[in-house]
Amino acid sequence: MNYQDIDYEVKDGAAWITINRPEKYNAFRGQTCEELIRAFSTAGWDSDIGVIVLAGAGDKAFCTGGDQSSHEGKYEGRGTIGMPIEEVQSIIRDVPKPVIARVQGYAIGGGNVLAALCDLTIASEKAIFGQVGPKMGSVDPGFGTAFLAQVVGEKKAREMWYLCRRYSAEEALAIGLINAVVPHEELDAEVERWCAEIVERSPTAIAIAKRSFVANTEHIRGLSSMGMQALSLYYDTAESREGVAALNEKRAPEFRKYVK
Repeated sequence: MNYQDIDYEVKDGAAWITINRPEKYNAFRGQTCEELIRAFSTAGWDSDIGVIVLAGAGDKAFCTGGDQSSHEGKYEGRGTIGMPIEEVQSIIRDVPKPVIARVQGYAIGGGNVLAALCDLTIASEKAIFGQVGPKMGSVDPGFGTAFLAQVVGEKKAREMWYLCRRYSAEEALAIGLINAVVPHEELDAEVERWCAEIVERSPTAIAIAKRSFVANTEHIRGLSSMGMQALSLYYDTAESREGVAALNEKRAPEFRKYVK
């Protein structure tokens, strides 16, 4: 199967799905989302695969969210906000296999959401986590907020969104955002060790366990759907567009001048 934005590899019972856009810090566009959905569908229902790894190419970034340079109107796919990112989020939860996020660098914005959504997250000591939505005229009003609160607690999730700070791998470990931190050069070996242990376990028992975990927060899918609809309206406002404009012009955004 041919992919443009991702790489797909199977080794020792694990499917490695790698966003391969290092020049864009592995930010996703519509094409990327479509390929991720296809790859997760392939791996998720392959009985020879026991675990899925989600990674980002290069050393700089796991994923930095939506590609702000890709809004040129050429993507003709689906998605409430112009790309089917909500389907990517859902399929990570829906496949009956554990998904491990391998984070070697920046996991920012939508990339932080993906890392949080994965069943397990293993990070290099060089990894950096954080949200940037309110600095950019954006937000993830569903899995990125409500589910994040389930992972790190209400107070810390609100801090992450309201202040848009960045967190080291050690800080992320301390708040429960990730499972493990290892030296940068040992990241792949550690991910492979976790994969090897999971592959030895009962796939049916793991599938039931994952379904149970997902069921406990399934109401968030509805919140996400409603929130994405609101977000699509927000993106059409001058207040939201100010975030991207300020980024492109390398200046501080002036959001409040657009609030009546």
